[in-house]
Amino acid sequence: MTSPQAPDRIATVILSGGAGSRLWPLSRAGYPKQFLSFSGGPTLIQQTARRLSGERFSAPLIICNEKHRFLVAEQMRQIDCDPAGILLEPFGRNTAPAAAVAALHLLADAGDGDPLMLIAPSDHVIADEAAFLAAVDRAARAARRGALVTFGIAPDRAETGYGYIRRGGALEGAAEVYAVDRFVEKPDRETAAVYLAEGSYFWNSGIFLFSARTYLGELERHDPAMVAACRNAVAASRRDLTFCRLDQEAFAAARSDSIDYAVMEKTGHAAVVPVDMGWNDLGAWSALWDIGDKDDDGNVVLGDVLQHEASGNFVRTDHHLVAVVGLSNVVVVANDDAVLVADKDRVQEVKAIVERLKAEGRGEHDLHTTVHRPWGSYRGIDRGERFQVKRIVVRPGEKLSLQKHYHRAEHWIVVTGTALVTRGDTTFQLGENESTYIPAGEVHRLENPGKLPLHLIEVQSGSYLGEDDIVRFDDVYAREADEGCGGE
Repeated sequence: MTSPQAPDRIATVILSGGAGSRLWPLSRAGYPKQFLSFSGGPTLIQQTARRLSGERFSAPLIICNEKHRFLVAEQMRQIDCDPAGILLEPFGRNTAPAAAVAALHLLADAGDGDPLMLIAPSDHVIADEAAFLAAVDRAARAARRGALVTFGIAPDRAETGYGYIRRGGALEGAAEVYAVDRFVEKPDRETAAVYLAEGSYFWNSGIFLFSARTYLGELERHDPAMVAACRNAVAASRRDLTFCRLDQEAFAAARSDSIDYAVMEKTGHAAVVPVDMGWNDLGAWSALWDIGDKDDDGNVVLGDVLQHEASGNFVRTDHHLVAVVGLSNVVVVANDDAVLVADKDRVQEVKAIVERLKAEGRGEHDLHTTVHRPWGSYRGIDRGERFQVKRIVVRPGEKLSLQKHYHRAEHWIVVTGTALVTRGDTTFQLGENESTYIPAGEVHRLENPGKLPLHLIEVQSGSYLGEDDIVRFDDVYAREADEGCGGE
């Protein structure tokens, strides 16, 4: 963790929530889109953290769901970002309570100060960072004078998927910042066309800048119960390794609501800074087509794809060859365990498929075949009656929990690297092409003592292979008992 923020810097708050449904099957509940790379470079949350670095900003305060905490920590480690803190929500309560607990957390270190807070979702694309930073500077001047500023995106089409903000008069002492005349819900296409032609309407980006005390004061004026619940959740929070867990019972009392509804649409101090910065919230697969590099037929293609007499398509495959013949305006996304084919104009309805998967108790809505853990990852390779096969990767210096399984035995074969194995009362090393057997009921642990990743194949056999057949005796990651997953 870093030291408290410098008083002249803007505190950055990254909101890392989301259900992972709109970009299924690539994005899933256990691995939503902010942890994905859509360009082969940094992931969306890594891009956000880098964008909010530099002399203007303090180290980011990140708010995430508790089950994503190790993903957040690892992705920040990969880019050498040391967050000011990682606050864990026991469950989602939308952005208004998240911003409140962030404000309370910042004020606890601010003494009599009143830090400015930049609230940024973790999963947005901003192509023109210079324009974004210039807008931040304009917004900061207004926020220091008591305004609650939202960033309005200059529209380039009659979009029906976003809410709109109509600007009012210019604010005194804050160039190119305007009072908010009104917020508008997502319009129909005809109304959106009118907004586009008028020129005073902007898309609502969900990015905000205001002082911590101003935000809490306005929220308390309109929803004192929410602020009280957040105060209690922060006061009763507890340390968990490098994380801060909000108190579950207290946080449950906070009403779920957005910053827009809870504060911005009710306050008399709402302001908007218009900006054209190449913004996209990647709210559907069609958005990836919008920002992608298109071929002569208007196709965006990623991966091993062949097309014949096809146009205007978005096609992505991460594994197998995908061929498209005679189709236009479709989205095709192929993972190793699921394939999505959709009309590009109806991709918002992908959420209906995700809801069906959840209702039917299928795992494809939640996890990929590769599952990330704080020590590395495992990937399901094959499964049948009374057996399953996984490929396990353990990062250098990491170890799995000391554990046992009641109903399954395990065979471990080292592919590359060195494994340090605890089996009962003995500890020994295994090198490449060496193997061992862990009987059902035997206490065991797997570690990587080397400097290179450890790759091994695990063959499980037994009468029950569920992920909940795990008893932990020691775990360096302090995971709860209900966080069990195979190979941990």
